[in-house]
Amino acid sequence: MALKRALIKLTPEEQAEFLCRGHTIYLASNGEDGYPHLIAMWYALEGETILMTTFRKSQKVKNLRRDPRCALLLEEGATYEKLKGVFLRGECEIIEDEETTLATLGKVGARAAGSDVPPPREAMEGMRGQARKRVTLVFRATKTRSWDHGKLGGVY
Repeated sequence: MALKRALIKLTPEEQAEFLCRGHTIYLASNGEDGYPHLIAMWYALEGETILMTTFRKSQKVKNLRRDPRCALLLEEGATYEKLKGVFLRGECEIIEDEETTLATLGKVGARAAGSDVPPPREAMEGMRGQARKRVTLVFRATKTRSWDHGKLGGVY
């Protein structure tokens, strides 16, 4: 099994490219009852850091305040031979600054629209009301796993 794992592992460059073109990533935080709390999130990238924004009173924020350890999963592929993904384990820092959250909203929104250019200042000011209700989640990975079953060439 270790041999196949080595064959399907994405290089750091492939992982970065995969994260760059991904759209929705899954965030798993640790619920108070011991069960994982899994949520789909839009995100932006800042180097190797993943930025997300969410409502400050959300369950995921409550979970991350109690325990910042979490995991992210980005995956694609409808059949086994097309499965490709990146699993990241690490911690989320919660940033409560309105200006930071406004900037994060702009980055996430631009990325969702297929752009790397933040919205114009007028549009950003229109998002300020949302920024007041939200926080920025800054995810930093401590462990990464990746796979691309297409690298096996149909041989399993």
